[in-house]
Amino acid sequence: MRFLGLMSGTSLDAVDLAVVDTDGKRIIELGPTYVRKLPDDLRRLCLDATHAALNWSPGSSPPSIFRSATDAVTRFQANVVNKFLSDHCFERGTFTAIGFHGQTVLHAPPTDGRCGHSIQLGDARTLAREIGIDVVYNLRAADLAAGGQGAPMVPVFHAALAAMSRLPLPVALLNIGGVANLTLITNADQFQAFDVGPGNGPIDQWAEAHGHGPFDCDGRLASNGTADEARVQGWLDDSYFQRTGPKSLDRYAFTAELVSDMSPEDGAATLAAFCAAAVAAALASAGPLTQIIVCGGGRHNWTIMKELRRRIVTPVVTAEQVGWAGDAIEAQAWAFLAARSLQKLPLTFPETTGVARPMTGGEFATANPIALQAAP
Repeated sequence: MRFLGLMSGTSLDAVDLAVVDTDGKRIIELGPTYVRKLPDDLRRLCLDATHAALNWSPGSSPPSIFRSATDAVTRFQANVVNKFLSDHCFERGTFTAIGFHGQTVLHAPPTDGRCGHSIQLGDARTLAREIGIDVVYNLRAADLAAGGQGAPMVPVFHAALAAMSRLPLPVALLNIGGVANLTLITNADQFQAFDVGPGNGPIDQWAEAHGHGPFDCDGRLASNGTADEARVQGWLDDSYFQRTGPKSLDRYAFTAELVSDMSPEDGAATLAAFCAAAVAAALASAGPLTQIIVCGGGRHNWTIMKELRRRIVTPVVTAEQVGWAGDAIEAQAWAFLAARSLQKLPLTFPETTGVARPMTGGEFATANPIALQAAP
């Protein structure tokens, strides 16, 4: 079966597309990928919706900006997909479905015995009609309803990717987006995962606040500063880092306010060091690993990469160094998860989200509702 994965992460930098041929258990072939930067107006709208979500109490009426952001996200992503399909001369009938993530504006893990909730904006039914391909969406909800963390979702794909590439095990995959998450793979059927700590989120906030654009390009701002190591070690005393996985974070669990009294350069350097130090602390009890493979936007920040290599004795490499498309892995994962969802295969596991038993999930939006209504 052929699936298209569609992902827009909490870094609010781009929408990623990827084609994956899979049976839901194995990756048969990885097809073309595409990254489209978010227009400034859409990025600002999604950022405003995220800020509104931080002040919203679930159960009350959702902020009105959710509707306008949902419409804009859906329209933009539909246009991007249609152009991608046209550029690559793909026939829509060759695709089984699209795995649609939507734009996360809030992720609240379970607390005090209460189930968590996670909000991704995007209208899957409209998307399916506009593109002409069925859509699988809302893949986190079942896990959250069952008491799981609802994140990270990609470890089962990471395991399939490692198996496809015949990587020597055990191996770790580190994704650095707005939040950093880690998958530890012992063998094809044994893996664990959790959100490690802050990723690019606080650095992006800091860079933009100081007029350096929406992110610290290549880690240049941080490279000109000096990290406050004592401050970093103090942050690692936070209760989040004392807990073992599975565990998950919202992008705004740690923010640029941590370095509000520092120079732009030193603040960026300190936040980069914090990201790497959280990863190193998480790996301290992981046991021997063959390598740590870094994917996501954070691998482009050379200050973060330098800090990772300084703090971790295991070889740290980028996704490209093992032949992967580092910017597309989460989009590929969403295509793979869509295939698993349609076959009712597990998406999350006790070792990845803390759910009591392996859970499938997801909802289905047809591209042809008239045909569906007419079916006997």
